[in-house]
Amino acid sequence: MRIGFYAPLKPPDHPAPSGDRRVARLFMAALRGMGHDIELLSDLRSFNRDGDTAHEAATANAAATTVDSLSRSWLQDIRRKPDLLFTYHVYHKAADYIGPALKQRFGLPYVIAEASDSPRRREGAWAKGYAQAMQALSAADALLAITRYDLPPLIACAGTRVQYFAPFIDPAPFTAAATRRQQHRNALGAQFGLPPDRPWLLAVGMMRSGDKLASFQRLAETLPLVAEADWHAVLVGDGPEHQAVQTAFAPLGNRITLTGQLDADSLAAFYAASDLYVWPAVNEAYGMALLEAQAAGLPVLSVDTRGVPDIVAHGKTGWLTADDQPQTLATALRNLLTDPALRLRMAAAAPLRVARDLSMSAAQKRLQTLFTQLGLPA
Repeated sequence: MRIGFYAPLKPPDHPAPSGDRRVARLFMAALRGMGHDIELLSDLRSFNRDGDTAHEAATANAAATTVDSLSRSWLQDIRRKPDLLFTYHVYHKAADYIGPALKQRFGLPYVIAEASDSPRRREGAWAKGYAQAMQALSAADALLAITRYDLPPLIACAGTRVQYFAPFIDPAPFTAAATRRQQHRNALGAQFGLPPDRPWLLAVGMMRSGDKLASFQRLAETLPLVAEADWHAVLVGDGPEHQAVQTAFAPLGNRITLTGQLDADSLAAFYAASDLYVWPAVNEAYGMALLEAQAAGLPVLSVDTRGVPDIVAHGKTGWLTADDQPQTLATALRNLLTDPALRLRMAAAAPLRVARDLSMSAAQKRLQTLFTQLGLPA
């Protein structure tokens, strides 16, 4: 099957890494792995950070040009016309102006993965983007809610066209790293001067303003509350707020190691070599790093918020606190540090759950079921 793919928030070939780019690439890889021919329809980024009306109008005009160009191409060579339009991530700040127009012109099936409805944006700076996002949701034949948190508002506006579609990753590089845990621990300990006899607490994130910085700062407020415990924290990531993160953790001195940004292999090695992944998840959609950690057999301490419970099974593959306040997190962290047997049980259960429910192969089975429901070819 030929699939036209589009990601309005951030195209999969965008140079800046992010969770959103990562998930777009994962969907493309999953579809290609099923044997489908994937064409990226456009790299037009509709993201409107501040609700600028001129920006929204320019995006709409650029999208119209793209739609006209694609339409001419498909009419000239019918073999180029896709069997399905697949858009990843639509909301009021990143509306899809391309998918609905192509569906209207060609009558193509149209699927949106990760959409959201925020009715309070019906008026105000993002009103035009909200209206276009709602037009896309109305046009879609199926809407895939990546978290259960997003289900109620989507069902309210789209009914039975909405279905839950759990987050996923390709666990292979992380499970492979887990088989070499001790080798990775020895090598990383030597490279970064990490104490081999202390539990390593790992946190991974882009160091940018907003929720990511807030999560790092919340962790910096939490760790001093368990200063009496035996641990060493490793912070992986980089970005424009690197200095702010470094300043926040400075009072903890040599109990903190900042590695900077790591390549994929080194990151998988750190997941495998560490003892506990700790992330306050301030306003986190669901957290791809939480999923990667579990795939490598690393139990997670995080917060029961938004989509985090979709990927962390409380008490089984990790521990979720009721809120992200430092004292609450510190209490849970202290308990986990003093219960290595519980951490080991979680470490064993986490990759099994990822493989069963949150892996690329599990996602491909769900996609095949969706395509059958839509009457599309196998």
